[in-house]
Order: sequence, then C-alpha cells, then structure tokens
Amino acid sequence: MGRFTGLDIFWAVAFLLLMVGGAAFFWRLARRSESDFFLAGRGLPWWLPAASVFSTHTATDTPVWITGVIYANGLRGLWYTFFTAWTAIGAFVSARIFRRSLAYTQAEWQTQRFGGLGAELLRGWMAGWQVFMNMFILGWVGIAMGKVCALAFGWPVWVGLVVPSVITALYTLAAGYWGVVMGDFLQGIVAVFAIVLVSLVGVAAAGGPAEVTGRIVALGQEWRLDAFDFTGWVSGDFPVVWWLTMLVIAVLGGFGMGTSIDWYVEAQRIQSARSVRDATYGIWAGGAVTLVRNGFWAAGILAFFAMVPGIADQADYELGWFRLGFELLPAGLVGVFFGAILAIHLSTISSHLNLGALYFTRDIYQRYIRPDASEQRLVWMGRAATFVLLVGSFFYGLMMEEITRWLIFALWLMMAGIWLPNILQVVWWRFNAWGYLAGWMANLGVSWLVVWILPAFGVIPKLPDHLNFWLLMALGALIFIPVTLRTKPEGMDRLVRYYVMTRPIGWWGPVHREAVRRGLLAGTADVRDEGPRPLIRRAWTAEQADAWTREDWLVVVLSPLVMAGLMLGVTKALLLQPGGVLILVTAVAGMFLIYWIIDPKLRAVSREYESQQAGYVAELEQRLRWRDGKDA
Repeated sequence: MGRFTGLDIFWAVAFLLLMVGGAAFFWRLARRSESDFFLAGRGLPWWLPAASVFSTHTATDTPVWITGVIYANGLRGLWYTFFTAWTAIGAFVSARIFRRSLAYTQAEWQTQRFGGLGAELLRGWMAGWQVFMNMFILGWVGIAMGKVCALAFGWPVWVGLVVPSVITALYTLAAGYWGVVMGDFLQGIVAVFAIVLVSLVGVAAAGGPAEVTGRIVALGQEWRLDAFDFTGWVSGDFPVVWWLTMLVIAVLGGFGMGTSIDWYVEAQRIQSARSVRDATYGIWAGGAVTLVRNGFWAAGILAFFAMVPGIADQADYELGWFRLGFELLPAGLVGVFFGAILAIHLSTISSHLNLGALYFTRDIYQRYIRPDASEQRLVWMGRAATFVLLVGSFFYGLMMEEITRWLIFALWLMMAGIWLPNILQVVWWRFNAWGYLAGWMANLGVSWLVVWILPAFGVIPKLPDHLNFWLLMALGALIFIPVTLRTKPEGMDRLVRYYVMTRPIGWWGPVHREAVRRGLLAGTADVRDEGPRPLIRRAWTAEQADAWTREDWLVVVLSPLVMAGLMLGVTKALLLQPGGVLILVTAVAGMFLIYWIIDPKLRAVSREYESQQAGYVAELEQRLRWRDGKDA
C-alpha cells in the first residue's frame, strides 16, 4: 500500500533525526540525579506534561482501536474512547493530592498513605505489577507498529516491532524522562497536524460533510450520526446501562488513584510539573486535547465508512484511518504521515520504557536493595532497567496474537474489583492497607470465577462487560469492607502527617481535628471570612485555598461536561450537523469559565505548598528504608 517517493523518505528521515536528536540533546540534564532521569527535576511548565499526556495517550494501536469502534458503532463509538475523561475530575482532585505527596510512583504513595507490613506488601506488589504491565504494553504497542509497517511496506512484522523500539530506546537510555517529555512535545505537534490533516482530507475525499452524512443516511444507517442512539435500557449493542457504566468508570474514577490504566503513566507527568497548578492544568489540557483528537478521528472514520461501507472483517476496517493517509495524501505528505505514525509510536514506547524502569529503580532496587545508592548509581540502574524492559517487550510482542484476550481481561475486568478501593484509599481515612490488599486478592480470584470459570460450567450465564463490572465491584466490596473494619486503622501520626502534606478530599474529619489539635492546621474559625462570603471567591489565603470548597465542586461538575462537549462538538461541527458549532462554542466557553473559577485558588495552593516543598522532599528521602512497621 505504501507509495513512498524520495520526498516522502526525506521527510520521514528528517523527522526521525529531529525527534531523536532533539530528545537526546537533554542527556546532560538526565544524568544529574534520579529526579532528573525520571521526573525532569520536577520543574516542567504545564504545557510540557500536557503534550506528554496527549502523546502517550496516542499510540500506534490507538487509531486502529478507535477506527474499529467508530466504524462498527458510528458516533456512539466515541463513548468507548471517553475513558480519558478521568482527567476531567482527576486533574482537580487526585492530581492535586498526588502532586503534593511528592511520591515518584503510585507504589511509593502507598507507603505514605499506609504503614507497616501491609504498605510494604502493597508497594512491592504494585511495583512488580507495573514492571510487568509496562513490558506487556510495550509489546502490545510494538506489534501494532509491526502490522502498520507490514501494511505500508510489506516488511516482516518483527521488523516494525524491533527497529522503531530500538531507536526510541537510544534516546530514552541517554536522556531519561527529559528525552521522553521533550520528544513527546515534538511528536505531539506532528501527530496533531497529521490527525487533523488526514481527517479533513478523508471528509473532502468523500465529497464534503454533507455528502458524508447524506451517504450514511442513504444507506439506512442514520443512527451512526447520533451519539445517543441507545438500543434500550439494558438490551442491544448500546444500552443506557452500558453508557452510564462507562461514565461512572471514567468520570468518577477521577476521584481515585489507579482507577484507569493510564493513571500510572500520568502520575509521572503530575510529579514532573513544577507546581500543583502546573500539574492540574497539564493533566486537564492533555486529557482535553486527547478527546478533541477523538472527535477529529471520528469525522474522518465516518467519511471512510461512507466511501467503503460494509467491510465485514474487523481486521480490515480497523486499518481505515491508515488507509486514508496512505491512499489519499499526495507525494511528500505521505512521508509526513508516516512520520506522524512514528511520532505516536515512539512517544508511547519511550514513556513506558522510562516508567517501567522508574518502578524497578525507585520501588524495588532503591527501596529494598540499595537505599543508600548514589544518584549516579540510580541513574545507571534506571538505564539498565530500561534495556531489560526493551528486550522483554520483544518476546511479549511476538506472542501477542495468542494473548490479546488475556490482556483485555487483565486491563479491564480484573481491575473492576479494585476500582472502588482505588477511590476509597483517597477519600476515606479509615480505609487501610489490609482492606486494599484484600480488594486486590479478592479481585484476582473473583474475576476468574465470574468471567471464565462459572460461565464455562453453566453456573451463571456469560454476562456483558458492563454487568461484570458491577458484579465484580459488589463481590469485592463484600470482602474488602469487612476486612477494613475488622483490622486496625492506620496510625494517627502517619495519617496526620499525610493529611497535612496532601490535604485529601472526602471523609477525613477525625484526622483533620487531630491536626488542628496539634497546631498543624488552622481551625475552621480561623479561616472564615470577616464579612459575607462571595459566591465565587477570587482572593484566597493559604488556609482557605487548602480546604475543599464550592469552587472545587463547581469545576468537578463542569469539567466532564466541557470535555464531552469538546469531543462531540468537534465531530458534529466538522460534519456540519445541527448544533455542532453551538456545542463546541459552549464547551470552549465552559473551559474559560473553569479557568476563571479555579485559577486564583490553584495559585494560592501552589504558592503555599512550594514554600514547604523542599522540606517535604528531604523528609521523603530520609524515609526510604522500611523500619519493620515502626514508621508511624
């Protein structure tokens, strides 16, 4: 299918050299310390983490998957992609809390929130799980690149799996997270350009927006143009219950940590931001641009359907977006398009190489093997771990055809039982390490029973995924809630220290009162306004900004609506559907309203916290060695 000319080859190679050279330029910064190699020294302005969030969310397999769900389900398929909306709430809740914790990883955060043997078991388990999962994802994305190269050039699949990943590893090994994030910035620009270009070219090739919608209507497929064309409350391919379940998983998941597989990657972006404010805007903007991207993709894929309807083989129609680019773009732009494919591939590969190495270096090697390791030794260990992850990913990629269904099972259904614990550990002071461990262990067993074993023996019928989610969550709760209540809460010293540092949302009343009693926080009377409180506060003291107030809840409500409006508005506007421009303009206005409401508060939170951050970092490094459960 590839029609590469000399000009195309020039642009593809030029981009590759620019991207690799630009990222590798930062190797001197990466070698300074563990913080530089894995977090870029915690000094990035919001737009760099935002670009990295978008680039990491855009992998080689992403257009394949999104093409599949849009081609099969029409605009309803956009809701399959809406899981990114965890950033709508997460940016203003869990990202704020996690950034203040200063934990390098989710695994390290467990030993701040919890204590003793339970916390160490959690940290070790989560670190090992993430090393494995990052290697697994590298293989998954790598084999997708192998298939694209086979489509474009007729290469053996293993060539596309190995060669681009090796190129990525070169600058990731040298420049660490500095190379990752600067590469993501360059790659993101190229990816956005190509996604917009190919989608617009696809719509134009189909005869324009009116012709696209007209052809679909003429085929008797008008339902494809309606994102809310439900097939019933509980029946059919797109029931209301499925849609509500997806919204709950994605949107409410933003109150927790680890409720989405993407959380673990974005946690690194949160900690690399230079302030709480930058972390918040980085996560929000990255998620919003990702959903806008989905809107552009949807318009192009509907145009592809209008031109080539009725493809029955899923493997064929999933390549629809790649076909638009390779078959419709003129000479020269095909090379740019392939450069964009390289961009979305290399950004994801570099992110997961560095992230997997971070979990091994920080949470296994430094925590349990060499707590006194020098900064230089930790950097070299990070590079060694990066190399091992790369090699391991090749083995996973080559056997991915046989284990795809197990990956989906592991990523989604096996996570259902810990979705609620991932929220409870953030919002409920009484939830402890043993309850969280019980949730993990119960989920590992119950998910196998419900999804595979019991249906195989006819004990229960095979349930759709959305019903499996609710059943697994309920069964898990019957185990982890009693375990939590029958075991001791975490020590009050630990909880107070964690609370004062991170100021979590939710049911933390006893801990807050103890912190006030100890003189660590101001009492309620000390932070009240002297006069009537304005409806939307625009001037904040540090004590007022640390509290969760109506401004936070307003943006929590508005943010998912704005993100949904951006996603749907872009597609409808491109197809000139009624109300499309209005939805898009309203969503953009809502975005500025969110900024107007929350920005003064975020500035006050960031100023106060930054004045204390150096002390918190020093304390964090001193607590690296586990003291047999006596770390209060």
